[in-house]
Amino acid sequence: MLAEWIGSFLAYLKEQRNYSPHTVTAYATDLNDLQNFRQGKSSPALDKSNLIEFLSYLKQKKYGNRSIARKISALKSFLKYLSRTGKTPESSILNLRAPKFEQRLPNFLQEEQMDRVMYLPTAKEGLGYRDRAILELFYSSGIRLAELAGLKLDSIDKNEGTVRVLGKRNKERIVPVGEIALEAIDTYLEKEREKLVSGRHNLLFVNHQGNPITPRSIGRIVKWYLSKVSEGAKVSPHTIRHTFATHLLNRGADLRAIQEMLGHSSLSTTQKYTHLDIAHLKKVYDKAFPRS
Repeated sequence: MLAEWIGSFLAYLKEQRNYSPHTVTAYATDLNDLQNFRQGKSSPALDKSNLIEFLSYLKQKKYGNRSIARKISALKSFLKYLSRTGKTPESSILNLRAPKFEQRLPNFLQEEQMDRVMYLPTAKEGLGYRDRAILELFYSSGIRLAELAGLKLDSIDKNEGTVRVLGKRNKERIVPVGEIALEAIDTYLEKEREKLVSGRHNLLFVNHQGNPITPRSIGRIVKWYLSKVSEGAKVSPHTIRHTFATHLLNRGADLRAIQEMLGHSSLSTTQKYTHLDIAHLKKVYDKAFPRS
């Protein structure tokens, strides 16, 4: 019974809510723990008492507070769905509080580091012009990895200096792109992509065979270049997204504008970058103020 409910919920997220495959998989992973816990139970009931037992079970499995909080969030969404579809009454799990965990500030690179990384790709790298275009576009627009991998040739508007992005839940947005990034894309199209693809498809970025490049491959490429300038810090494609937002904020960009460019549905998600800005201002203050 529970497995059937979970399958129905995941199908709902994918087909009606247009959640990405990655997000649906994350929900499936979180709810799989619930299913494993409930195996052998005679009743499919999901009341407060047995859900509290489930949270204790997660702690026994050595899950951290952050992971448990995420699983509680998945449970709430799942139980709301069951209530709306008449499969079960709304559970009091909705009133349970997630455990507190330390807020991690996003990792980001300095402007000087980003300048250095852009000069690493060269024609000698095989598809160095492509790699340079990927790095420039990531930093210039702040778009997500999956969004960049899904870009098509007509996603770029050179006249307007924008990129049209299909984001989470198939929401489309228009993001500004700088001239340097547009020039890097033009060079890549002329010197590499045109020779590899020959009109087979219209996706912007390709691999050595001229086929659409996967998000995983892009992530591996970006991580390799960033590791050359990150001085041992943990980096990923998301690091560039954080760097984009932080540099805009440090140079006076409006938080609402950054929210629109990043595609955040809530301003509270974007506001984590204000912590980074305050840290930057504190350094300036400590260095400049005579009685700091």
